[in-house]
Amino acid sequence: MRNISVIIPSLNPDQRLLQVVEDVRRNGFGDIILVDDGSKDENKCYFPCGNDITLLVHEKNRGKGAALKTAIKYVIENRPDSLGVVTCDGDGQHLGKDMLSVCREMIDSGKFVLGVRDFSLPDVPPKSRIGNRLSTLAFAVCCGMVIKDTQTGLRAIPANLLKSMTEIEGDRFEYETNVLLALKSLNANLGQIKIETVYIDENKSTHFHPVKDTLRIFSLILKYVFSSFAAFLADIVIFSVLIDFFGRGVVASTVIARVFSSMLNFLLNKKVVFKSKEPILKAVLKYYLIAIPTMLVSAFGVQGVSVLLKLGEKSAIIVLMKIIIDILLFCANYLIQKKWIFKK
Repeated sequence: MRNISVIIPSLNPDQRLLQVVEDVRRNGFGDIILVDDGSKDENKCYFPCGNDITLLVHEKNRGKGAALKTAIKYVIENRPDSLGVVTCDGDGQHLGKDMLSVCREMIDSGKFVLGVRDFSLPDVPPKSRIGNRLSTLAFAVCCGMVIKDTQTGLRAIPANLLKSMTEIEGDRFEYETNVLLALKSLNANLGQIKIETVYIDENKSTHFHPVKDTLRIFSLILKYVFSSFAAFLADIVIFSVLIDFFGRGVVASTVIARVFSSMLNFLLNKKVVFKSKEPILKAVLKYYLIAIPTMLVSAFGVQGVSVLLKLGEKSAIIVLMKIIIDILLFCANYLIQKKWIFKK
């Protein structure tokens, strides 16, 4: 544990931070990096001193993500023999013995390791239980990742991933979720170790705001949904106008609508959602290798259903059939875009 740095970001700490540091020391850690993230003057006395402690200071509050990145950059620059870092909270929720467990798993497996709590216990605060269940569901459905505790601050990060951690966007609570989202693109394996579930004073010391920070956490997923929904609306509107007012056929209307909506979707996904640095011509080629077959499935799928059900000129029902088919295609397209087109 002497070659693993313990990172503890803290805002307005109290006596509990001193207890956490002593617990860390008792469990054999010899390099403790504290980050004062703009604490009030009356709280600064709770940052302990010692030969094994490095105190980094943000003059103004910049957020937990910024504090973690400041400490990780310090490790990169000043700890050439580091095996990695372990991050924990300064309010006593993470125990020294659990820090040892996640670090040993990291060393043995080389994985990015999470310390996961048991949210089924009766003493877990409601906002923590609800927040974790929502984010766990979102990761499973949208990202294909089964993460048992998306909000945990106890994380062991191997040395080979440290530089990448400093390049991930986010300065507040969304940073920790962005890290989880980035693990696949970094080809990093994820380990999860069960830890003791500790909540103090109904978790009143947490700086997590359920509404504001949940929106921050889900920003990437929300942006993707917005992009897809914007293109979906454009597609449906153009399709409806063409088939109702210009008398175009189903196939022709679908093709024309899909050309415009796909251009909108591509630009939003590349520039806003994934902020991809992929060369535009290469990205366009990959995108349309998927978009064109999808368009054909949508067009002839709608045509086939309308013929099969003998819908004739019932345009409202045809539009409804198109919506159902496109929802199924949306799910498939999400996975393809995330895993291939905008993988970087």
